[in-house]
Amino acid sequence: MQIFLVILLVLSSIGLIAAVLLQSGRSAGLSGAISGAGEAIFGKKKGMDELFAKLTAALAGIFLLSSLGLAMITR
Repeated sequence: MQIFLVILLVLSSIGLIAAVLLQSGRSAGLSGAISGAGEAIFGKKKGMDELFAKLTAALAGIFLLSSLGLAMITR
């Protein structure tokens, strides 16, 4: 059981890092003003942002539960 939780913890942490890095930024500062015009012309991939937000929340929940379970088992 402990090995399964460690594997689940490692996979969820790698997936969480990837999901956070793949999300688009929140467009702040001068770079946001420049890229804002590009988003207005070409459109923003809103569906992908929503998907990555849900994926991040799910992976964060899995990470939380697996780390708590691992802490309880190894105690």
